[in-house]
Amino acid sequence: MGVGGTLEYISELIGNGGSHSYGKRKKKKQFQTVELKVRMDCDGCVLKVKNSLSSLKGVKTVEINKKQQKVTVSGYADASKVLKKAKATGKKAEIWPYVPYNLVAQPYIAQAYDKKAPPGYVRKVDPNVNTGTMAVYYDDPSYTSLFSDDNPNACSIM
Repeated sequence: MGVGGTLEYISELIGNGGSHSYGKRKKKKQFQTVELKVRMDCDGCVLKVKNSLSSLKGVKTVEINKKQQKVTVSGYADASKVLKKAKATGKKAEIWPYVPYNLVAQPYIAQAYDKKAPPGYVRKVDPNVNTGTMAVYYDDPSYTSLFSDDNPNACSIM
């Protein structure tokens, strides 16, 4: 290796952040847990979904709760690929739409409350979305002074 080859090698190391020029450096996927709601009726459905998701590259564990219709996939797989693979089994699948009810500010509003939700869970809602209810505030002093402690005739009105 001559001087030109050495300089080229050093410039490639510096330019590529220390990686070799043999191939592009892949971004390492992060370990994540993906929760899905999958419609499963029998043990055959459970087995079909589990085998399908286990075969996905990067998946480490697949846990299924048939009673809640919940599938938890842990590993280095992308959430969209896991959802796509679950739908490929022919089952109705979606990202887990529920959160524990104690994490929601108003769990019994119409958007959050779901009869089909597992016990202790409500639908995940955006807290910034208008719920459709509006409080009316009257700034008329005559109403507030009628029932004031300072008004000696307040008891006669009641």
